[in-house]
Amino acid sequence: MGLFNKFAVIVTTGLLVSGCQNNALVKQEAPEQSVAITQQSSSSKPATAVRHQPKQASDLWQLSRDNFALNLDQPQQRITSQLNWYSKHPQYMQRVAVRAGRYYHYILGEVLKRGMPAEIALLPIVESAYDPFAYSHGRAAGPWQFIPGTAKHFGLKSSWWYDGRRDIVASTDAALTYLQQLNKRFGDWELALAAYNCGGGNVSKAIRRNKKKGLPTDFWSLDLPKETEAYVPKLLAVSKMIRDAQQHNLTLPELANKPVFEIVELDSQIDLAQAADLADISTQELYQFNPGFNRWATDPAGPHRLLIPVSSSQQFRRELAQLPAEDRVNWTRYKIRSGDTMSTIARRFDTTTEVIRSANKMTRNNIRAGKYLLIPTARNQSSDYVLSKAQRFNRKQSQLAQSNRKKQTYTVQSGDSFWKISRQYKVSVRQLASWNQMAPGDPLRSGQTLVIWKTDNSTTLSRNDQQLIRKVGYQVRSGDSLARIAGKFRVTVKDIKRWNKLNGDKYLQPGQRLTLYVDVTNTH
Repeated sequence: MGLFNKFAVIVTTGLLVSGCQNNALVKQEAPEQSVAITQQSSSSKPATAVRHQPKQASDLWQLSRDNFALNLDQPQQRITSQLNWYSKHPQYMQRVAVRAGRYYHYILGEVLKRGMPAEIALLPIVESAYDPFAYSHGRAAGPWQFIPGTAKHFGLKSSWWYDGRRDIVASTDAALTYLQQLNKRFGDWELALAAYNCGGGNVSKAIRRNKKKGLPTDFWSLDLPKETEAYVPKLLAVSKMIRDAQQHNLTLPELANKPVFEIVELDSQIDLAQAADLADISTQELYQFNPGFNRWATDPAGPHRLLIPVSSSQQFRRELAQLPAEDRVNWTRYKIRSGDTMSTIARRFDTTTEVIRSANKMTRNNIRAGKYLLIPTARNQSSDYVLSKAQRFNRKQSQLAQSNRKKQTYTVQSGDSFWKISRQYKVSVRQLASWNQMAPGDPLRSGQTLVIWKTDNSTTLSRNDQQLIRKVGYQVRSGDSLARIAGKFRVTVKDIKRWNKLNGDKYLQPGQRLTLYVDVTNTH
């Protein structure tokens, strides 16, 4: 979803499951129950609403088949080509189906409640392989691959604490709302799907061009970006594989038509390690259920909810009810020292100046030595918070040390800046800041020690890189340069050359394919 040149990253990492809610603390959701839905055909002609009561199969794949509504049997070569690829790669389909199972009950239920074709619930297979940590070169993220601008338009929040594009509940609501709006605009699901990929404006332009030429204006007749021309056939082919799994020798995992998680509403911020203890699950598992949270705690400004496995939800609700809101996050009373600034204090406690100001009801960054600040701090050691900024930094240092990089240190001099130092060592500003757990706009202090990692010609990533590093395919565009691409993805020019074995004397050519390895938790 997003820009037409987006190349979605398809990798296995984030695990999330789906389900309903069923307690006073939980809003009731029951997508497995009978729902009256309105579905529309996917032909180029305006759809005719058909009201019916779907069968309630015990298996989610069968429930999907019962509610498929797009035309999967069109004699289109583009569908056949995609179907042939998926048929030749059943292991891929099986892996994605297993991963989808963690979300599928919730997403399919939301799709059917809105009267949409069940094929829409399979769209994250095409977008992200159902990986909530998928990241594309177009800066699209999450299972539905929202780019920042579209995410903001549909109310997906992004902060230091949280990225709504990776929140399975919030992103699904936004994606389905967007798709419904596009379907209303174009009166056709295939055109709506095309617009989801390349933008409604591009589809409208293509329709106008065909109208002027007296040509048909259905999806198959339009001149659209190459990625979009393959995008809709991919979804139809995936749906056909699911529908005719036996015919294509595809063994799908059994997905019972029952919830796997409950959405528990909170009324305040909570330390994620503490929440995991209350639910008697690991912090790793809690992060897998709640990939939208990037730090050691939920966002103090919300959303105030956690997805908890059904098997642990009752215990979690019981323990949570006994824990006062003020005890859900640890607080440190810090005495301001001479020379302290809000930025240095924020870095020391792995937080932001905004968080400190909010906690202390301050409107400015002005502080005085001898006064005290209350600072929210993590309860457990950093390694317990697998996606916190501190843990990512430690992991990155370990990864870099194991990937044939040479560690150097640099002492900041008066007048230095990230830009000046990065030029001296031939690295990117963003990479230099990231290595030192800072943002590119943070001020440097004279005497401060920075870590710099120099690379060799190795093209191998360590095994640990696979947790948060994504392999991204990028197609060079007119006007691109190595420096521009490196800055966009927060990598170095040297890295791009090393990964792609580029000779420094050769120029990039439009259409050239590059391989990049991107830290998805350090991109926005």
